[in-house]
Amino acid sequence: MTVIDPDTKAGWVPEADEVDEEEEMPLSLRLSIADTLTLGNATCGFMAVYFTTTGILIPDLMGSQESGMARNSAATAVILMLCAAVFDLFDGLVARKLRSSPMGAELDNLSDLISFGLAPAYFVLVYGMVAEGAYQRVAAVGAIVVLLAVVLRLARFSCVTVKDGTFQGMPSPFGALTVVSIVLLELPFVATLLAILGTAWLMVSRVEYPKPRGRLAVAMLSWIVLGMGLMAAWAFDAPSGQLLLQTGCALQLVMGAVIPLFATARRVNNFRGNRREARAAQLP
Repeated sequence: MTVIDPDTKAGWVPEADEVDEEEEMPLSLRLSIADTLTLGNATCGFMAVYFTTTGILIPDLMGSQESGMARNSAATAVILMLCAAVFDLFDGLVARKLRSSPMGAELDNLSDLISFGLAPAYFVLVYGMVAEGAYQRVAAVGAIVVLLAVVLRLARFSCVTVKDGTFQGMPSPFGALTVVSIVLLELPFVATLLAILGTAWLMVSRVEYPKPRGRLAVAMLSWIVLGMGLMAAWAFDAPSGQLLLQTGCALQLVMGAVIPLFATARRVNNFRGNRREARAAQLP
């Protein structure tokens, strides 16, 4: 408001009253505990890319023959992806128990894209470049397919509503670990590529996967911890470490194949049960 000074007849505007209390940060800018876990997910994904580059790709480009360094870096990258899956598991559990910020869902999608889209796709690409007799361009195509499958899956997850307790399509953390397991098994190139493409298809499919809650969440966490142990044994060249690694990777592939079969069988049984009930209701 403008006030007229009676002596000078000049107008002056009083200074705004100082705010005694500090303005509160907008709700949309506050990070919850769940958001902090989500950021840990993104950090692990970025560091997985870092170790894949510095420990596998760069030594190969420089002509280094030190296989132990590449093995340790590969194990570190995969362990970081496993840690990202742990963060992704717990941020959802914490968000349900405590509050989640309005940007929690967006943070989760962006972090998943880094850890379960970019990191495994880059892992596929680098192994296609350094493996003997590999086809670099075909490996690049496989990596792009994995990345796009995760992008499409996360976009669909944001705008499609499914029934409670299930995911539509293979969850991206499970898909990322399956892709990495396929690479580490060192199957023939054609078989590896087909398995990677099949995993990418499962991620964008309509196959239902149960959400990790209760006992299933505990089982998944135990499986991830077991995977970390297998990777550590392989990295430090423990006795039978290679066999343990191959066993763990094979079990991951079996799980990736069996869960869709059980889900499909359950849908078929539910469909048949509904048809029988409908027919029974039409009978006089």
